[in-house]
Parts: sequence; structure tokens; C-alpha cells
Amino acid sequence: MLDPAQLAALAAIHRRGSFEGAAAVLGVTPSAVSQRLKALEERIGCLLIRRASPCTATPSGLRLIRHHDEVTALEAAVAQDLRIGGTGPVTLRLAVNADSLATWVVPALAAVDNLLFDLVIDDQAHSQDWLRRGEVAAAVTSHPGPLQGCETVALGALRYRATASPGFMARHLPDGATMAGLTQAPGLTFSDKDTLQSDWLRQVCGQTVAFPTHRIASSQGFVDAALAGLGWGMNPEPLVAHHLANGALVDLVPDTPLDVPLYWQFTRQSAPVLAPVTRAMRAEAARLLRRPLSL
Repeated sequence: MLDPAQLAALAAIHRRGSFEGAAAVLGVTPSAVSQRLKALEERIGCLLIRRASPCTATPSGLRLIRHHDEVTALEAAVAQDLRIGGTGPVTLRLAVNADSLATWVVPALAAVDNLLFDLVIDDQAHSQDWLRRGEVAAAVTSHPGPLQGCETVALGALRYRATASPGFMARHLPDGATMAGLTQAPGLTFSDKDTLQSDWLRQVCGQTVAFPTHRIASSQGFVDAALAGLGWGMNPEPLVAHHLANGALVDLVPDTPLDVPLYWQFTRQSAPVLAPVTRAMRAEAARLLRRPLSL
């Protein structure tokens, strides 16, 4: 049997990036965390944490962290079934893209009682990687799967609109969204993983278009930047619908939305404890996302 306290220390070091951060989460001293990790590494017979800044788990360490999460989820499910009280809420680690978090995920999570959430924010095209590595119990992703050991629920499509302020259009695109104008007008990009602007340009222009861009890693920052005339960008329709309605923002090209399909993927081991989260995710997605999808 593996010591649960040692496994918890391993997981906390990896997720908080340091022995001090793990100690704060676990309510013990950094020395105690170090002793637990040392004992576990001696028990397993290999290095489990790379001592660096930040500290990260080795492949063997990640496998043990996944085991720790699965056991924790199973124990929580048993406690729910048997109505065992006094164990405290379970923390579920989930990977979610920023735009879903800004539009529909928070109300879904708020509808679930007796659970805590540790959210990893990553692009919808990459959030599945966290699930594949075993670092999260579930993910909102644009990949339908299949992923070994996981279930997939189709949620719907988050609609994006290529938007800018009227002043931006007058200054940078006075002749409309022409090819020549789009190669010069500054855009907005969330991060190196963000391809939404390029995907929309390819959809509208039929080819890859290079464009100058600001980088703003914030969903609300995207909206604010577009309103201020800093650049154009792909904004989730739920965040900009009222700005489009009152004319504060306009479409670069009318009637050219970009729909991004989203899926809820979760490990089968975590399915029982995730059941209320899955129900809430499906309900909120049905309210806000477009066109329920089928696998």
C-alpha cells in the first residue's frame, strides 16, 4: 500500500511548484513535505520530483499523482453513496479554456455543492493534454476524443464574432475587411496557442493571412481592447452581444461567425464524483452554447 499522505505531498509539490507551497496547502512544514517525498521516492525506487523552480513531477511522479487523484475520487464517491459525513469537500482539478470560464463554466460550477475546484486554464485545443497526462480529472476541450480511459460528452459550440470598434474600422479598415487591410490592421491574440483569429481569416479569405497583433491573455481584456480600438479580435458572442447591439462593436465582416465545438471529457474513474459537475456542465452548456453536438 502506498501512503496517502506521501502521495498528497507529491501531488501538492507538483501543483504548487515548491515544497513551501505544498506545505501551505497541506498545513504542515516544508520539512515534513520533504520527508514524505523522500520516503515515497525510497519506496518507489526512483526520482518523482525534479527539484527546480518550479518543481515538476517526473513521468513516474505523474503516474502516482494520477493514482492519488483516482483513489481520492473513488473514496469521495463511496462517501457520497454511504452518506458518510465529516470527510470535508473533495477538490477536483479541471482544465478549462479561458473563454468558457468567462461565459458559462462558472455558473455551472456554482450550481454544484460540496466540491472544491482547482482550475487549470489552457486553450481548448490543448486542454485535453492535461487529461491525457493524468493531471486533471476532466477538461473542456475542442477534441471529441476518443481518449483512453475517458468518457466524452458533446456540449455544443461557442460562437465567436470577429469584432472591432467603429473607430478602429474607420482608422484601419476604411474600405472594409479587404485582404490588404487585414494584413495591416492590428489584431488581438490571447497566446501562442490561440489560432482563432487565423482560423477566421482562413475561413473568410480562403487562405492564411499574416497580421500584426497585440497579445492579451484575458477574455475580458480582449473585449476591452476591442472597445477601446486597440485591435480586432475573435470575441465570444455571449461577451459582446450587447456591445454589438448598441453599436459599440461591429463585425469586421457581417454574418461570418466562427463556431468552436466543445466537449466535456472526464476519466471513468472520476465519473461518480464528477456526476453532479457533468450534469451542471451539460445544463449550462445547453443554455448558452449553440447547436448541441453529437459524437
